Amino acid sequence: MGKRHICCELGEHETVAELFHETVPDDEKIEDLANLFKMFADLTRVKILFHLSVAEMCVCHLTEALGMNQPAVSNQLKVLKEANLIKSRKEGKNVYYSLADDHVRTILRQGMDHVNE
Repeated sequence: MGKRHICCELGEHETVAELFHETVPDDEKIEDLANLFKMFADLTRVKILFHLSVAEMCVCHLTEALGMNQPAVSNQLKVLKEANLIKSRKEGKNVYYSLADDHVRTILRQGMDHVNE
């Protein structure tokens, strides 16, 4: 038996259009979501996010943990901060980074749950 199309089940095309209009976000919101997922498409950024999900860290600790140079890590931190996935606080000469909120931790956890299935 082949797939049924939603319009065959609902019967009227106006009803289908109304259904999607009410449940599918507008293009601007979908673009924002696509841009969010782009942040998770880079191995280094995901590693940084996982490290920051465990503890607040400064650049020097992240460079050591990742085995990368400071400019490369700083560049990725800038990208993640502009995407509102991380936040920073200054203490003396050091800047410490952490996840922006629990939503980021949830995205990481649910992504890993999906990968591990």
